[in-house]
Amino acid sequence: MTGWTADRIPDQHGRVAVVTGANSGLGLVTATELARRGAHVVLAVRDTAAGERAARRIGGDVEVRELDLASLASVRAFAAKLAADHPAIDLLVNNAGAVLLGPRRTSADGFERQLGTNMLGHFALTGLLLGNLGVAREARVVNLSSITHKYAHLDFDDLMYERNYRAAAAYGRSKLATTIFGIELDRRLRAAGSPIVSALAHPGITRTNLTPRAWEHRGRLGQAIAWLGLLATQPVEQGALPQLRAATEPGVRGGQFFGPAGLWETRGRVTDARPSREASDPVVGKQLWVAAQELTGVSYL
Repeated sequence: MTGWTADRIPDQHGRVAVVTGANSGLGLVTATELARRGAHVVLAVRDTAAGERAARRIGGDVEVRELDLASLASVRAFAAKLAADHPAIDLLVNNAGAVLLGPRRTSADGFERQLGTNMLGHFALTGLLLGNLGVAREARVVNLSSITHKYAHLDFDDLMYERNYRAAAAYGRSKLATTIFGIELDRRLRAAGSPIVSALAHPGITRTNLTPRAWEHRGRLGQAIAWLGLLATQPVEQGALPQLRAATEPGVRGGQFFGPAGLWETRGRVTDARPSREASDPVVGKQLWVAAQELTGVSYL
């Protein structure tokens, strides 16, 4: 397989990078490669014990901080301490994600849990750290999308999916919201004349621990199905390349979206990806932005 690889990541010494969900999967690979190139990497994780194990595995200049994106109180506490300790933040990779099967669950703030974790928590975090990103040289925010966003639709009359809930559809909605957020953030940054770049990426279909974890409550049969499905996917090291390219390649444009090139964007070398029409609609972007500000209490741009 040819194309962009992690060996093309430029030197990251002197840069502060924050990676959410950095203790496993795509986040662990992303944090590892950034640290390998000299960045000071903040592992923003819900489970700090798992984060410390990841830090020992990564080595380099890393630190572990607790962040539960399903709790706005946790997001605010994390952002306040981080902003005080690191006046300039060069990179924020909004990587962490929840994927759930089974009954509808809610976050600490009453949000549908996948939307609350995957999009609203990251929306609040980005806004709270925007001042620190703004003083860094060539700062970037990278939001992790999914190909599932292409088949999803946001219902603003039932944003929390309280009617006719389906977990897989709720995940797709959360990733559509994340994609809309990344694109709308780019629009607003450019309108404000900000030098911060908002880019996006998706990993195609990649072997991570999320799918088996989501099937845990289904028993041995469900877990076996999950693991069999993972056999057909690409390795996590390959799946992390789109977000690493979005985070580090010189000249990345605001709004640029990276994903796999092969088999309907499910695997392969890194290339430009296409967001869905709904994700790109500025009317939808504005509507979601207003809703996110009201729901999180974090207003910016």
